[in-house]
Amino acid sequence: MRLTEFHQLVRDEFGPMRGDALLVDHVLLGLGGKTAAEAIEEGREPREVWRELCVEFDVPPQRR
Repeated sequence: MRLTEFHQLVRDEFGPMRGDALLVDHVLLGLGGKTAAEAIEEGREPREVWRELCVEFDVPPQRR
């Protein structure tokens, strides 16, 4: 997954403002207590970060 696709999925699922805020404010326990933005910056794959967001926010499987 490309980073641009990741950002589009986040905005589509959570809305532009909330989605952008989640990336920098919400700590994901499944990623070692890092935010999505921190995890990606440290080299995690966007697909892995997207999966963790989906788990954390109970995104239905058909939209993952």
